[in-house]
Amino acid sequence: MALSRLEKAQIWFFRMAMAFFFAVFQFFSPRRAAGRKLPPVSDPLLLLSATQLAKKIRRKEVSSVEVVQAYIDRIQEVNPLVNAVVKDRFAAALQEAAQVDKLIEEETGGEEVLEDRLPLLGVPLSVKESFSLQGMPYTAGLVSRRGVVASVDAPPVALLKRAGAIPLGVTNTSELCMWSESHNHLYGITCNPYDLERIPGGSSGGEGSILAAAGAVIGVGSDIGGSIRMPCFFNGIFGHKTTPGVVSCENQYPPTSGRQDEYVSSGPMCRYAEDLLPMLQIMSGPNAHRLSLGTKVELKKLRFFTIPHDGGSVYTHPVSKELLDIQKKVVEHLEADFGVKVQRVCLPELRYGFQIWNRYMGLPDKDGKPPLAFAELMGEPGRPAWPLWELLKWMMGKSDHTMAAIMLAVVEMTQGSKASPFIIQKKEKLQKDMEELLGTDGVLLYPSHPRVAPKHHHPLFRAFDFAYTGILNILGLPVTQCPLGLGQEGLPLGVQVVAGKLQDHLTLAVAIYLEKTFGGWRDPGAN
Repeated sequence: MALSRLEKAQIWFFRMAMAFFFAVFQFFSPRRAAGRKLPPVSDPLLLLSATQLAKKIRRKEVSSVEVVQAYIDRIQEVNPLVNAVVKDRFAAALQEAAQVDKLIEEETGGEEVLEDRLPLLGVPLSVKESFSLQGMPYTAGLVSRRGVVASVDAPPVALLKRAGAIPLGVTNTSELCMWSESHNHLYGITCNPYDLERIPGGSSGGEGSILAAAGAVIGVGSDIGGSIRMPCFFNGIFGHKTTPGVVSCENQYPPTSGRQDEYVSSGPMCRYAEDLLPMLQIMSGPNAHRLSLGTKVELKKLRFFTIPHDGGSVYTHPVSKELLDIQKKVVEHLEADFGVKVQRVCLPELRYGFQIWNRYMGLPDKDGKPPLAFAELMGEPGRPAWPLWELLKWMMGKSDHTMAAIMLAVVEMTQGSKASPFIIQKKEKLQKDMEELLGTDGVLLYPSHPRVAPKHHHPLFRAFDFAYTGILNILGLPVTQCPLGLGQEGLPLGVQVVAGKLQDHLTLAVAIYLEKTFGGWRDPGAN
């Protein structure tokens, strides 16, 4: 479907305006010292999946203390460069690891009993700071919440701990978890381990960064607009946005309001694809049966589709050639390896992805209560923030808030709480077409983002590119983010793998295949 002249003019004007402001920003921006790089991974324990580590620990081939210490050493080595872990619990983790080793020594039921009861026994875990982890900071990067400490564990964290995992610490987020760069005035800015001048994404950017830097092997994230998938894409790791309503999102900050619980998901983030399914099985708790995770998937019997771009949105940038090319290579491999035909499809409503996400995020709940205003959250625990006043303070270097958070609050002031009939129509048409396309045996390839990891603060001038991930939140579909090697700048490439509702097992199976085919995670410190 071709763009109208008006749409083409809108796109041209929008991009010229962004290019102008971006040029001004670059002119006044301080220059950072370049050339710093992460050291390569030297301990072979850091190159094993959580599944493999758990097996070795159960078999007494390595102790949990050795594994936990190896990860502590790596965090201490890389965190001064990436600023991903904002608070550690190393002493407590080593004590818990020693208790694990004692438990294994005293176990009389054998390895199978331990595997069934405690599948992640002794394996280190990182946790996004916006998840409640008992005894740890619980601020979502908000300066006014400094000193808030979690008194309980969020349900997914509790389930992972109950399965034997040992948390090492909590990781950085964007302010209030609503931006694509993990930066706030409480903990500072987190860096991408492949290029310290670039962003690790957000809001689960601390998780993405420390996982990619081999400072963690498994972690947990949340996603309401791409907050698992963008960090996984930018950092070259695996992540899964679960079908909404399966993994609990309780005891996370900020809480959802309005209809946002229909769009938010919690899910696993990890370096190795084989860890996705067992993690999701554990994190889903009593809802795990809804996902058919035990069903064997034969990829040659699935129907595959590809959509290379959103069709030309006014708000998003064009998908880069290297990302178009790598998605095309995925198509070629699927067709060659399984004898399937990957059908290229066009869903014109995708070009309205940002408008749909933006409007539906602001809808009231079934009782007519609107979502909490972002300015209210910024002012927690006191009165709501005044966005224009905070903007003035920011210009004088006096605001406790980031420019991204302030601008979100300013934009929110101009919006109503109702979606236009046009946007509702586009969303409902897209929902119907996508569900009919995917059914229970369809898998879709869709770009994760128009570009590889941007440089720090550049998302301020490409604010709406997250629509590639955000639209899939509003549609309520499960998505696995898969790495596809490194591009021409040495930065991770990747693709979103999408399935119908509750068909999460299909995308997880494709992730295993893509890891074998494209090599999965790459050590950012390697030459």
